[in-house]
Amino acid sequence: MDLAAELKTAAWRKATRSTGNGGDCLEVAPLSNGRVGIRDTETPEQAPFVVRAEVWAAFVDGARNGEFDF
Repeated sequence: MDLAAELKTAAWRKATRSTGNGGDCLEVAPLSNGRVGIRDTETPEQAPFVVRAEVWAAFVDGARNGEFDF
């Protein structure tokens, strides 16, 4: 399956804590070949950002450790 077709049928999910913040959420979906799709819930028609699973894991680890806190 090519990437465009896979993104259309991907199992997108968002964090359970994101349901009450007015739609300012990201969704992620596991993809083939060790990739992860990331998209904005307010603009799901736009092309998602696709990264390797290792990049996604590093981002999640950084978020958990407060690296992106303002």
